Parts: sequence; structure tokens; C-alpha cells
Amino acid sequence: MVYQMNKTIYWSLLAHEDWNLYIAATSEGLCYVGSLNQTVEELIVWAGSRFPGSPLVEEDTILQLYAKELIEYFQGERTHFTFPFDFHGTAFQMAVWNALCNIPYGETQSYSDIANAIQKPNSVRAVGTAIGANPILVTIPCHRVIGKNGALTGYRGGLDMKVKLLQLEKNHTHKPIQ
Repeated sequence: MVYQMNKTIYWSLLAHEDWNLYIAATSEGLCYVGSLNQTVEELIVWAGSRFPGSPLVEEDTILQLYAKELIEYFQGERTHFTFPFDFHGTAFQMAVWNALCNIPYGETQSYSDIANAIQKPNSVRAVGTAIGANPILVTIPCHRVIGKNGALTGYRGGLDMKVKLLQLEKNHTHKPIQ
């Protein structure tokens, strides 16, 4: 586990239509997107384990850029994000998360596809674990990973959120790419 110390974590509740989730950033970029309709406790627990001793400061202004792009995504007007990220993990986790970012908007891949993409074809279970540890839901698109048989599998944000994200992308794949 990679821990970050002494970084202020700025957070805000992003509330747009039926999307309610907590987002957080450091001075370096977005570091957390929470699960749909969860309490701030989810963020507090995550920050306590990943950024021990770092202060949590509610700050809507600092998070406006991130909220703006996420809302554009939820409205089907954005297919990728331009803001900086601040996420850290093991070398394996980083390889998996970077592979997730290569899955095109509106498409899905299997856990085995990701394992093959990072040249670790026998690491399907470890890929699943790394995906589950993704701190930045939606923007690092782990919702685009499904079972090899096409089944929707676990998702840190809950299967309802995963279905909602996949449906949103399916409904907007014919719009211009941004």
C-alpha cells in the first residue's frame, strides 16, 4: 500500500440531478471520486487510510473545475477528462489503472483483456483487486470492465452505479467526441 502524508485533501459534494457523490483533490489534482449516494464517511475512511494525518477541508471552489467536467460527463457532453490527477498505488495497480484509461468511451473490456494489456495474462484476480482499489471512480473508468462472459461484476460504487455509467455512455456514444 502506498501512503501519502501531509497533503491537504480538499473535498466537496458533487450534486447534479440524481448524481450525488463526494469528490476530493490535493493541490496536485483529483484524488478521489466516491460512490453514488454514499455519506461523507466513505471519503473520511479512505482519506484516513491513504493519506494518514492529512487534513480534510471542505472547499467547493477548489473542486469547481473537477465538478464542471464530471457534470459535463454526466450530461453526455464529455467523453474524457482534462484535469490533473493525484493517484498513487503499487506499480501493478498503476499499470492496471493506466490500462483502464485506454478503454474507449462507450466500450467495455474483460478482466482478462486488462491482464493481457499489462502483459500479466495470469493475473486476472489481481487485476480485479487493483480495479477495486481504484480511488477515482468514473474518471479512471473501471466501470468499463465486465466479466469475460459479459456479466456485470463487482464495482466499488455498487452495481447500480456501474449500470448507470455504462448506460449513460451507451446512450451518448453517437455524440461528437470531446
